[in-house]
Amino acid sequence: MYKILKAEELTTNIYLMNVEAPRVAKSCQPGQFVIVRTDADGERIPLTICDYDREAGTVTIVVQVVGAATEMMRHLKTGDSFHDFVGPLGRPSDLVGEDIESLRKKKILFVAGGLGTAPVYPQVKWLHERGIDADVIVGAKTKELLIMEDEMKAVAGNLYVTTDDGSYGRSGMVTKVIDDLLTEEGKSYDVCIAIGPMIMMKFVCLTTKKYDLPTVVSMNPIMVDGTGMCGACRLTVDGEVKFACVDGPEFDGHKVDFDQAMKRQQIYKTKEGRAFLKAQEGDTHHGGCGNCGGND
Repeated sequence: MYKILKAEELTTNIYLMNVEAPRVAKSCQPGQFVIVRTDADGERIPLTICDYDREAGTVTIVVQVVGAATEMMRHLKTGDSFHDFVGPLGRPSDLVGEDIESLRKKKILFVAGGLGTAPVYPQVKWLHERGIDADVIVGAKTKELLIMEDEMKAVAGNLYVTTDDGSYGRSGMVTKVIDDLLTEEGKSYDVCIAIGPMIMMKFVCLTTKKYDLPTVVSMNPIMVDGTGMCGACRLTVDGEVKFACVDGPEFDGHKVDFDQAMKRQQIYKTKEGRAFLKAQEGDTHHGGCGNCGGND
């Protein structure tokens, strides 16, 4: 069992939890994720690692209520426990493997949309701890849905907050801020890292492509086991089949087929859709999720 040391509501339907998980905290890196279950019969929920403390043996996650399993999670209080807390899973951010001196010479822009602020934060914090400041754009629909502004402000070089309705910070989508920074405010960057809803990442990539700005995205399709066995998180990247859980979650955003990924995510939600995907994808369909008959 994995004890919850802190549980708080950040904003409507979004909750932060600090969890006692020493083995995960010991080896996790920015960009990775965990799979959590509330009880032995619970649904497996993939959640990005928002923060970690190796000394204290804790890992911080942020949960958005989108279904039955996350609805159960939101009722957990300080002192309650998760049944499973598996990780770290996925590959760490590419930044972690780069030479620090080379990183110091780079101008890095992060773009966080909605809940994407949570996985962006540990990467920006990791850079800040090594004396590297990155610019960060954080977007939300309204001021009320903005999360972790103070935490991000403490580690970002420059923080640009924008809301779709103009209720706080700048007004408009994150793509407008990218355009403004590059065309009107004289900024230049060597790489952009975008995390958020798929549709947001798609349009960020369309925007950065105009400026030949290399862009990394963190893909968040449906996952079941998180170890590459089930095939639920299948993507096409540069014409090749990839799986977000083991090949990612980070990929070259200019090479991701977002339209296919978003369509597949919707199809996968129904039994009929999963059967269709099994037939369509043939021998490359893993089927280990046990839900589509692909492993029969």
